[in-house]
Amino acid sequence: MPKTKPQNVFAPEGAIDLHVSPELRASLLEIIDQKPKRLVVDLSRVPYVDSSGLAVLILAMQSLEHQGGRFMLAGAQEGVRIILESAKLDQYFKLFPDVAAALAAR
Repeated sequence: MPKTKPQNVFAPEGAIDLHVSPELRASLLEIIDQKPKRLVVDLSRVPYVDSSGLAVLILAMQSLEHQGGRFMLAGAQEGVRIILESAKLDQYFKLFPDVAAALAAR
């Protein structure tokens, strides 16, 4: 998994599935332990997310928001957007078309 970019942007690459979810979870919780005001997860290089990946994203969002931070998803590809929408998670997560839009959000 790549490291956090400036302004607390985390950009995983490749499918987020059962094989990478534990590593993703550890990486996200390590960032959240630093209590950022916001965390943007850039999904532009993620073609697929399975249920274990969704569970990690939900856990990360709940953990950060519990600390008063904002958790945002940006740049979801069409396939990932469809998965989020079919699970009704597009109503749960703060979704942005790209990282710039997420960082600009107030």
